[in-house]
Amino acid sequence: DKIYMIKKIIPILLLAFAFNGCKLTSVKYSFSGVSLQHGEKTFSVDYFSNKTAFAPNLGADFTEALKSYLRSRTNLTELTDNDGDIRFEGQITGFTQTPVDITADEIAAKNRLTITIRVKYTNTKDESGKSDFDTSFSHYEDYGIDENYESIEPDLIKKITEKIIEDIYNKALTNW
Repeated sequence: DKIYMIKKIIPILLLAFAFNGCKLTSVKYSFSGVSLQHGEKTFSVDYFSNKTAFAPNLGADFTEALKSYLRSRTNLTELTDNDGDIRFEGQITGFTQTPVDITADEIAAKNRLTITIRVKYTNTKDESGKSDFDTSFSHYEDYGIDENYESIEPDLIKKITEKIIEDIYNKALTNW
């Protein structure tokens, strides 16, 4: 019975020491992976305007998707009017379709939809400004030339913007 109890207690003690050790560093850790070091409590996302001639609802859809992602993965409170402790703003700057996998007969086997979004991130609690950035994020999805683009466009856009939002989140809040 004593060996059984020791086997149960040792992992618990090791976890306790590990979490206690985290308090000694200047970085705060959480199970969500968010690394906020300056007492940030709020976030805001300005409307991302669409500077392309395509996908007229993309700006609104992207803005709402980014807000939703931040709400679900942080314990930060959402504010409006871009007055959060951490702030996101930007615009959709690219929406292109290009042929890929061109054969010897110069026929494209696939097309590629690429979306580029410029994001300005500001952390008002970080006086050094080291965590701020103004960066373009881009991802793409390929689709077959025999597919009906109008019917698959919403799904392609959703997949691409999800990848971009994950990249934004990782750069801004997980220090990866």
